[in-house]
Amino acid sequence: MNESFYQSLRSELEMLKQAHRFRHLRTGASNGLVNLSGNDYLGISARQDWIAEFLAANTPASMGMSAVSSRLLTGNHDFYPLLEQELSAFYNGRAALVFNSGYHANSGIIPALAAKGDLILSDKLNHASIIDGMMLSGAEFRRYRHLDYGHLEEMLKERAAGCRRVLVVTESIYSMDGDVADLKILVELCRKYGALLYVDEAHSVGVRGARGAGCCEESGLTDEIDVIVGTLGKAFCSTGAYAIVRPELKDYLINCTRPFIFTTAMPPVNVNWTRFVLGKLPAMRQERENLRTLAEYLRRGLEQKGLRTLGDSQVVPLIVGENGPAEELSLKLRENGYLALPVRPPTVPPGTARLRFSLHAGLKQDQLTKLLELL
Repeated sequence: MNESFYQSLRSELEMLKQAHRFRHLRTGASNGLVNLSGNDYLGISARQDWIAEFLAANTPASMGMSAVSSRLLTGNHDFYPLLEQELSAFYNGRAALVFNSGYHANSGIIPALAAKGDLILSDKLNHASIIDGMMLSGAEFRRYRHLDYGHLEEMLKERAAGCRRVLVVTESIYSMDGDVADLKILVELCRKYGALLYVDEAHSVGVRGARGAGCCEESGLTDEIDVIVGTLGKAFCSTGAYAIVRPELKDYLINCTRPFIFTTAMPPVNVNWTRFVLGKLPAMRQERENLRTLAEYLRRGLEQKGLRTLGDSQVVPLIVGENGPAEELSLKLRENGYLALPVRPPTVPPGTARLRFSLHAGLKQDQLTKLLELL
């Protein structure tokens, strides 16, 4: 073995530790703690009654534990078209295509849509999966200042006319700042300059909109957006992701999206659980309202204490600044019964390390009152 290689790894790992950026895997991380670091926004993982109802009608053995191949071979089991039909109905009849994860979707769809000679304009705080998709595409890509639509329009004016295809990519709710994109302005700009609009709804599906169909539904713009990507591992409490598109684009993605083509399909039991949750989602209005109320209460409480926070969603970040103090605060909260893990560079910009309080509808207001007292 090349010992110098392993020595270089040890040196780099030590540098990460010194910078308070070393990460490790945890087991049972939330046992006995108030979990403020998950993405189970509607609290579905605690619904033992739902799990019992699902298993009473669907045993894993009867559904199948593995798809055993990709969807284009033999893995397109019966639950896939059923789920896609139900997602289509959830989105006013638009076509749906299911992926294994949000990372698969973003890193695959973007390169399928854009290539050399095209232009991608991306919000500066878009997720790593979007950045990787842009890099894989071979297209020219530029990042406009976060939620700065004047800057985006400058780029569209300067570059759109000379490109074969222009793709504007945004998230709807941003996972680290908790703020919300203005989809109305984005739709208007894309229409004006002939660009395609791609919206990642990972953190808004389930929690926004009258039926839980995200910020696109809430803004009344579902039919105006070329690609809507939703994830199933957050508010859905399942696994996977989906794209909502026009039928011809669905056919194109089936043929041209590499992570879709070359990945073993999800097990039937997982896909059918997603169908079960999707059937419940429109009626969860009270959970969505509870979540909004809790987020407003915590954000207002932080601001009253003079603490720096951001956003307008169920993601409530507390900006600490440096990595070491963020780790220390997280540890102190853990000692007092709260799991709020630190988020550090490169996930967020240097100097903005934070605790990201990721709320869920099962929390009680007095739990947040105690948290504010501790802070």
